[in-house]
Amino acid sequence: MNEAPLTENKVGRMRRDTRAILRVALPIEILGLICSAIVIVSGGVSQHGPTTTAGWLALMIGLGCVPTGTLFLLIGIGKYFEDRKRPD
Repeated sequence: MNEAPLTENKVGRMRRDTRAILRVALPIEILGLICSAIVIVSGGVSQHGPTTTAGWLALMIGLGCVPTGTLFLLIGIGKYFEDRKRPD
């Protein structure tokens, strides 16, 4: 009857903060990649920018989401691998 507390981390388990980072990062990255695809489909970027209003909107959202999502994904993946090594 020696049960471990609910907050104890077993070897190879992901911690709550790591899971939260990955849950936020993945949708942000996916949205950024979708917006990048919309820019390409809507005519791409010419010398003066995208050729449609949807292209401009997708470009602005993509320019914000791709770097932010990539950074958070790298942090989350790094924390995940560190959590796998940690025995506490």
